[in-house]
Amino acid sequence: MNIIFLRLCMLFTLTNVLTVAQNKQPNILFVIADDMSHTSIYGHKFVNTPNFDKIGQQGLVFNNMFTPSSKCAPSRAVILTGRNPWQLEAAANHQPIWPEKFKSFIEVLTENGYFSGFTGKGWNPGVHPVGRNLTGKEYNKKKIDKKPLKGVALYDYTENFKDFIKDRPKNKPFFFWYGCKEPHRGYEYKSGVRLGKKIEDLKFQPSFWPANERVKNDILDYAVEVEYFDQYLGKILKHLEKVGELENTIIIATSDNSMPFPRYKGHPHEFSTRIPFVVSWSGKIKKPGRSCSEFASFIDIAPTLLEVSGIEQINSGMPKIQGKSLTDFFNNNVKGRNTVLTGRERNDMVRPNGWGYPVRSYHKGDYVYMHNFEPNRWPCGEEKTGYRDTDYSPTKAEIMKLDKSNLFHQLNFGKRPKEELYNIKKDPFCMNNLAADKKLSKLKKKMKTALFKELKTQGDPRMFGNGAIFNKARPKRIAQYKELVAKTKARMLKKKK
Repeated sequence: MNIIFLRLCMLFTLTNVLTVAQNKQPNILFVIADDMSHTSIYGHKFVNTPNFDKIGQQGLVFNNMFTPSSKCAPSRAVILTGRNPWQLEAAANHQPIWPEKFKSFIEVLTENGYFSGFTGKGWNPGVHPVGRNLTGKEYNKKKIDKKPLKGVALYDYTENFKDFIKDRPKNKPFFFWYGCKEPHRGYEYKSGVRLGKKIEDLKFQPSFWPANERVKNDILDYAVEVEYFDQYLGKILKHLEKVGELENTIIIATSDNSMPFPRYKGHPHEFSTRIPFVVSWSGKIKKPGRSCSEFASFIDIAPTLLEVSGIEQINSGMPKIQGKSLTDFFNNNVKGRNTVLTGRERNDMVRPNGWGYPVRSYHKGDYVYMHNFEPNRWPCGEEKTGYRDTDYSPTKAEIMKLDKSNLFHQLNFGKRPKEELYNIKKDPFCMNNLAADKKLSKLKKKMKTALFKELKTQGDPRMFGNGAIFNKARPKRIAQYKELVAKTKARMLKKKK
């Protein structure tokens, strides 16, 4: 009898151990580049990103993952909160003061037993809440001895990750944010060619930029910084494997927003809000190696990582999350993901009175409908600010040389109509606005109605006549407009001399 009882006790104990092992909280490695639109797994041959690609090959490749705002601070705020920019008050803008009411999912992970940290760029640029770590403890002490490219940051991302792993308490799950500062500008001009790339091999050429040598060099210089990001990703993955934690780590790799070129970063077009995104998680993804074409958004990241960590949203202390967990993709059981919303508010201070350039977009099937709330404003800012809502670059300089009547100049810096409608399948660079096409009037109306209905449901202030709330946020920044105008004027006078 005692033997039977002992055997039953052993069986019960073993069962409990197995259950705990099966429910073990995974480690999380979140990888985010700064201003990246291209990786080689998507067929872009002018970049080579084997480590990013490997994550997708072993897990999932998302073909339609969107950031709701293609600018650093608002995009990262969306990731951290699971809410759209128009639901984030001041954090809808670039360089905001972080609203105290919004808790990051990483803070929640930390409260629930995770050891959390980051290297490089976390949530930025903006004013952080005092005494809080939105992306965990900072690990940026280790620096490289010599820059291989003049434009890259000094951070040694790998050595900082190693320090983080050393500091991690034994048997504690971790969250680590690898926030590479590349391929953010500025670049070493002609570094792409210096490192072996050839202009004649470059096939990527958007139809809204001049196809000259200076622009092509700029693209190749961007490409080698993308590859720099990928090289450090490979080193981090290698160390993760060395310490025996790769198998129990969910890995997400992406970028905050699109490439820092005219009509891309900071702008609301389909190609500027659709971002590279791959996920791997050993043994937890059905039929790994799949490409997924259903729509998803950065608002889905926070609920995903809370779910896989076993944390209920209702107990998180976060304001209501708008996004939906991506575990339906992991389980190969995706339903109802046929639309996504994107937009923008105020990026750089390039208009008087703190004015932004508000846009909301509705993506469905092969079409995107864009509603520009203030079509009389300049999307890239006024000319006297140097169109500063587009980053300075050789490509931008080439376009600014052109007459304002030139199509390249108009497409990149000109005003836009109140409504835009594009067929992405036929027109991937959004060159042919179909909003006035009578044959598509019913479709346009249907998409606009659906967009506004959903925005009202989400409490977007623009739907209730309260859009000025975004203009008034962080009023001290408004003075930057006049400063920028003065600097631009001085620079232009210097050029004339």
